[in-house]
Amino acid sequence: MQHSTTSIFELGRLGHRTRLAARHSWNAILNVYLGNHAQGVALSGSKLGIPCTIVMPKATPTIKVRNVSRLGAKVVLFGQDFDEAKSECARLAATYGLIFVPPYDDPLVIAGQGTVGMEILKQIPNPETLDGIVAGIGGGGLAAGIASYVKRIGSPRTKVIGGETVDADAMARSLEKGQRVTLSEVGLFSDGTAVKLVGEEPFRICQNLLDGVVKVDTDELCAAIKDVFEETRSITEPAGALALAALKRHIVDNELIGAQKKFVAVISGANMNFDRLRFVAERAELGEGREALLCVEIPEKPGSFFALHDKIHPRATTEFVYRYHDPKRAQIFLSFQLESTSRAKEVSELIAALEQLEMKAVDISDDEMAKSHARYMIGGCTQVPNERMFRFEFPERPDALRRFLKGLHSGWNISLFHYRNHGADIGKVLAGIQVPPEDTAQFEDYLKNLGYPYVEETESEVYRRFLRG
Repeated sequence: MQHSTTSIFELGRLGHRTRLAARHSWNAILNVYLGNHAQGVALSGSKLGIPCTIVMPKATPTIKVRNVSRLGAKVVLFGQDFDEAKSECARLAATYGLIFVPPYDDPLVIAGQGTVGMEILKQIPNPETLDGIVAGIGGGGLAAGIASYVKRIGSPRTKVIGGETVDADAMARSLEKGQRVTLSEVGLFSDGTAVKLVGEEPFRICQNLLDGVVKVDTDELCAAIKDVFEETRSITEPAGALALAALKRHIVDNELIGAQKKFVAVISGANMNFDRLRFVAERAELGEGREALLCVEIPEKPGSFFALHDKIHPRATTEFVYRYHDPKRAQIFLSFQLESTSRAKEVSELIAALEQLEMKAVDISDDEMAKSHARYMIGGCTQVPNERMFRFEFPERPDALRRFLKGLHSGWNISLFHYRNHGADIGKVLAGIQVPPEDTAQFEDYLKNLGYPYVEETESEVYRRFLRG
C-alpha cells in the first residue's frame, strides 16, 4: 500500500485521531517529530480540521520540514535530537494546553501501526507460510504494532524481527538488559530512528512478542537504499531502508541464502534529501561487499604503477590515488569492484598475489577514517624534481583506465595520480610525471601520440599552493 506522505506512519496517527476525535472537541494538537510520524499527524489533522504544531530537531532534513508544512502543520525547530525536541514539546503542551499525540508510546498509535501487519498478511497467499516480517525500530511503535497483530491474530508462527542501526540500538540493549536503557547519544544518519530511549509500551510488547533485533551499519543502509532503487526505481530515506538492511544481515548471519524462505521488509519512508544521495552512492558498494579498499606499498620505480593495476585487472578499478613522498617506496590508495561472492577469499588471494610482486597490501574496507577522510587527503606539498602536472580525459568504458595506463607506461616516473569513477561518461585523471629537461621534446611527442585530451596544470595556482613544495 502506498501512502500520500511517502510514509506508513499516517496509519498510526489516523488510528489515534479517529478514535479520539469523537471524544474531544480539539482546538489544537501537538506532536514531536520522529521520522515520518510528523507527516502522519499533519495529514490526519488536516483531514479532521484540527490545527497541528510539530516540534522537530534543528537537524531535520529539509525535505521533511517542507512536507510537514505543505500538509498544513506549523513547524517548530528545536534542539539537536529527538529527545531535546520532545522536552520542548512537553513544555509547549503544558504552557498552551495543547493535546499531545505521542509518536510511538501510545496503545492507539501502536494499534494504527499494527494495521501494517494486517495489510501484509492480506497480500500474502497462505500467510501462515510467511517466515518473517522485519520492521525498523526507532521508538518501537511500528515493530510493536506489527508483532501484536501478527503474533496474536494473523500468523503466530511468522517471526517479527526489528532492525536498528549500530549507533542507535536502544531496543536491542533494552531487551538484553530486561529494562529500558537510555543511550548517551545516537547516530543521526538514520534520523527517523534516532531515539535514545524506546517507548514504555512498545518495549513491553516487544519484550513479549518480538523475535529479535538485527543491527546494521551505515554502509549496509546505503546498500539497502540502492537495492530498493534497482528493484523499484524508488529512493528511500535511510530509516526507510533499515528493515531491508536488517533482513539482508539476518539472512547472511543465519546462512539462509538459497533456503527458500519467505520474508517481508517494511519500507517505511522515502523522504530523502537529494544532497545525501552523494554519500549513499559512495558507500553502497562497500555495504554490499562488492567493493574493496586497499592501501598498497609498491616500489617507487617506473612500471610499478602499471604492474599494480595489471594485477587488479580485470576487476573494475573505482579509485586510484597516489602522491610521491619517498624515493624508494610508494603508498597507493585504491578501490575496485569484486568479482566473486566470496569477498574475504578474493581479497586475501589478491593480497597474496601482490606480495609476490614485493607489494605490501592491507584491506582497509572497514576503516572509517579511510572511507570518510583519508581518501580525500592523500598527497600534499612535495618537492618532486622535474614534475609536470596534467589533467587527462578519456571515455569511461570497460577497461578504459587500463588502456589509459598502458598508454602512459613509459620510462618517465609517475609522481602523482588521482582517479575516481563517478559513473560519468568521461573519466578524469590528474597525473604528475617526472620529465627531465633533456626529455622535453620526446615527452611532447609522447603526449601528442597518446590520443587523449589533456591540459597541463604545472603553473596552476592550485597545484603550486597545495601539491608542489
